[in-house]
Amino acid sequence: MTTDPVTRVYSPADVGRVANDILQVVEQVVIGQSEPLRIALAGILAGGHVLFEDVPGLGKTLAARSLAAALGLGFRRLQCTPDLLPADITGSYVYAPATGEFVFRPGPVFTGLLLADELNRTAPKTQSALLEAMAEGQVTVEGQSFPLPRPFHVVATANPIEYEGTYALPEAQLDRFLVRLSVGYPDQAGEERILANRIARRTEVATVPQVIAEGDLLALQQAVERVHVDPDILRYCVDLAAATRVDRAVEVGASPRGSQALMLVGRALAVLDGRDFVTPDDVKRVAVPALAHRLTLTPAAWAAGTTAARVVSGLVTTVAGPPALPRAEP
Repeated sequence: MTTDPVTRVYSPADVGRVANDILQVVEQVVIGQSEPLRIALAGILAGGHVLFEDVPGLGKTLAARSLAAALGLGFRRLQCTPDLLPADITGSYVYAPATGEFVFRPGPVFTGLLLADELNRTAPKTQSALLEAMAEGQVTVEGQSFPLPRPFHVVATANPIEYEGTYALPEAQLDRFLVRLSVGYPDQAGEERILANRIARRTEVATVPQVIAEGDLLALQQAVERVHVDPDILRYCVDLAAATRVDRAVEVGASPRGSQALMLVGRALAVLDGRDFVTPDDVKRVAVPALAHRLTLTPAAWAAGTTAARVVSGLVTTVAGPPALPRAEP
């Protein structure tokens, strides 16, 4: 897959309209996940990777495939298992009898959106191969580096309730995900709609129309980069991340990558809401998805049943925000 040049120039207002068109078509097939889908799309518009951590059967795979289709991205699914090897992700050199040489055969990571299903079922050595792709946009095979196509995004899933045959995701791997989301069970009306939609389409396969042309995602992401962020908002992001480092329940707090995640996703959420500036509410809204997975709790807090999400939610209510609503610069 080759990199397409940016063919359009979008304003932040244009991005908001297009993004909401994307959400509208995706929510026709992915029911009851409005807020997680919104934050997941914001994470992609911010140029990051997304981790869905929840029990099986809640539509995480469908959400990833639907977003890829609407965004015009190439889609590959990687089913993670304990015997998966790094070469199964990156690709490998194979012998070509016609030329008598070894040639590189790209793996599934060479795509626009890679779904790493049940990422915590594969061994740390294999996870590290994906880490290079997420962090540096390239893979290295036998000493040779190969750049990945742009845009490149990983949407991974993890099952939080099973321990047998799983490997805990290392902190370095978790830190590379811009947001971690929990889908949750749909309400009764939503579950009934899921069943009704399955009857109506008369097939297991749910399709989503493409909303933007291939390559336009880069233009959308460039427009998000032009969203105004007030210095008070930057200070608020730093204050929230710094508060995690001194909380009594936290052994290791969020790094500067955490405060940056607050700013990046908050900026994309502002665009989704039709604004070209970030408010404190945007930051609060993404605090748990952007920070909770970056925290390591103390053994005492873990034993007491405290969760990282609960810690971050508490800090959102106690850390003082900016004194006034910021406005975009003229």
